[in-house]
Amino acid sequence: MADKVLMKGNEAIAEAAIIAGCKHYFGYPITPQTEIAAYMAKRMPKIGGVFLQAESEIAAINMVYGVAATGHRVMTSSSSPGISLKGEGLSYLAGADLPSLIVNVQRGGPGLGGIQPSQSDYFQATKGGAHGDFHMIVLAPASVQEMADLTVKGFELADKYRMTSMILADGTMGQMMEPVALDYEIAPAPEKPWATVGTKMAREHNIVNSLFLAPEELERVNFERYERYAAIKENETMYEEYMMEDADICVAAFGIAARVAKNAINEARKQGIKVGLIRPITLWPFPEAPFKKAADKVKAVVSVELSMGQMIEDIRLATECKVPVSLCNRAGGMIPSPEQVLEAIKAANNGGAK
Repeated sequence: MADKVLMKGNEAIAEAAIIAGCKHYFGYPITPQTEIAAYMAKRMPKIGGVFLQAESEIAAINMVYGVAATGHRVMTSSSSPGISLKGEGLSYLAGADLPSLIVNVQRGGPGLGGIQPSQSDYFQATKGGAHGDFHMIVLAPASVQEMADLTVKGFELADKYRMTSMILADGTMGQMMEPVALDYEIAPAPEKPWATVGTKMAREHNIVNSLFLAPEELERVNFERYERYAAIKENETMYEEYMMEDADICVAAFGIAARVAKNAINEARKQGIKVGLIRPITLWPFPEAPFKKAADKVKAVVSVELSMGQMIEDIRLATECKVPVSLCNRAGGMIPSPEQVLEAIKAANNGGAK
């Protein structure tokens, strides 16, 4: 078994990114993700990499665009308001089909909101992230180990499909400490014949661009991009099932909410309630298949969220409204307790789901 080190979630992301071959980081401090930037500021000079605290989140994402265009692995990180500022750049990255990794350690909103953990950026992350027809691969860790694992996975998927991967964590995941194993075997990055690395007079110039003035050309590019998205849905969807084999009630949760939900499920089982968990790991693509399967055998679904209810809409679509889906939530930086989730499970089991 590999040796483990005790790390904060934000630090685990940063170290995993370096192991994955990221030597370029551009960011701007904002709670609760500032430790990522602080860690990169210390480590990047030691590995011959580049750390730059940009003058703004807008500047940082455009620096990411520039490095991504050269084919190098690059990342930035922020928290909710900062991600909104990066929105235009995220759309430009998508329009130019450039791979990169974006980290959002969420805080409460809207607006400046607060600095406590939240999951209220689900809509923003999974429904595109900015203007235009595009998606990002959205990965939702539920442990510090997964903060690291999914960072490596995010880089690999970004390169494989030429698109942005986003780590969508909440503030709790960023700030908590757990033992982490960092023994990754990193495959070489794929060839990137599209990259702007200089021609050496040996080929035509590569042009990285997201502007298509001819509508027919833009339509063609968008259709081709969605063919790639279909392949991602088919091959890259990830989720965890917990005690779903005989479940009458299904709990759905991701991130810290899933950890709380497991405690509630264990207690409900002791009380004779057959309940299980489906935890999406990819929020986009959303794991529709396990929810469709569950809808044919459970009598209700409970969505546990640190928001006013956003993932619940995807659950209802996936289950095709065959079963009632209720919301168990806290907002504004509050986290549901196991007792609150247990009461929601009992209500659903007694026919109280709506």
